[in-house]
Amino acid sequence: MLSAGLANVQHTKTRKSRAVALLAEELPKVIVGVYTHSDTHHVAVVTEYGNPIADQKFAATAAGYSDLLNFITSHGTVSAVGVEGTGSYGAELSRMLTKEELKVFEVNRPNHQQRRIRGKSDPLDAYQAAQSVLAERGISTPKTKDGPVECLRILRTARTSAMKARTSAINQIRSLLVSAPETIRAKYRGLPTTAMITALARSRPSGHPADTEYITALTLKTLALRYQSLRSEIASTDELLQEILDSYAPLLTELPGVGVEVATQLLVTVGDNPERINNEAQFAALTGTAPVPASSGKPTATDSAKAVTAKPTAPSTTSYSPACNQTTEPKDYVAKRTADGKSKRETMRCLKRYVARETSAKY
Repeated sequence: MLSAGLANVQHTKTRKSRAVALLAEELPKVIVGVYTHSDTHHVAVVTEYGNPIADQKFAATAAGYSDLLNFITSHGTVSAVGVEGTGSYGAELSRMLTKEELKVFEVNRPNHQQRRIRGKSDPLDAYQAAQSVLAERGISTPKTKDGPVECLRILRTARTSAMKARTSAINQIRSLLVSAPETIRAKYRGLPTTAMITALARSRPSGHPADTEYITALTLKTLALRYQSLRSEIASTDELLQEILDSYAPLLTELPGVGVEVATQLLVTVGDNPERINNEAQFAALTGTAPVPASSGKPTATDSAKAVTAKPTAPSTTSYSPACNQTTEPKDYVAKRTADGKSKRETMRCLKRYVARETSAKY
């Protein structure tokens, strides 16, 4: 009797699993497009043939994301989701969808020509995002925006702001000293920046608030203290950046000319999901060092491809000179390219590509 009961239970489970599998096969496959805002996200669902099914607006909150997920899955099996702005307004939504094991793509901004023809509205933009995913046009793999690389990006945001503020502070100090009374200028004339900042920070100006000399000295002291504070902030941030690099990318900083600034920028550009860059040629295109024809009239001339963003171009530019000066391999490479008849500009492009190739090998 017991064995018969177990057999019935097993038979029931088998029928249920078959029913679930059959139901999954019957559900249509759908593509989802999301147009994001700071407070709301508009979602559009289309069939695998591009026919519109439904669209709706959801709040950009945890509850809204849950309702959004229920909405898109209620129309069928979600093949892919195209999200506009995965690095900003759609960052948290992309993380949530990825955790649900859905395939998420970054969708470029809506086509301006289509906007002029059809007008501008959130439903149209959401449907266009879904159509872009369906046509595999203007899409890319989004950054995960998670893990140590995201920590590097956040720290670099604060560091960049502090660097700009420190530069502004020293420029203001030098500008004030140009027009300051001679009694003040004489004290700091000829001093290097570090010594001048230290002397200004230790000064003890006194006088009447309506006295120009006193107010000038007091303002210079304030700016010097600000400069020192920002310098300490930058140093503390660099220590944190170095600690992350030592733990997760120690080989990268071993390259000549690659320090904390260059290494962290490269890692932030690539992201936590390096599969976005499948080979060193794609990495070279990202940094703006890939060769492209300079013109149709001179097919033998080449130029550098434009970088995807301006930031990864800087590391390739700042690191190739130290690499050339510190090691013999780049020098031999430059000599070889020059002997091949390359111009100086083409040789520098080749050298930057060489640096990109060596750098990508350390990821």
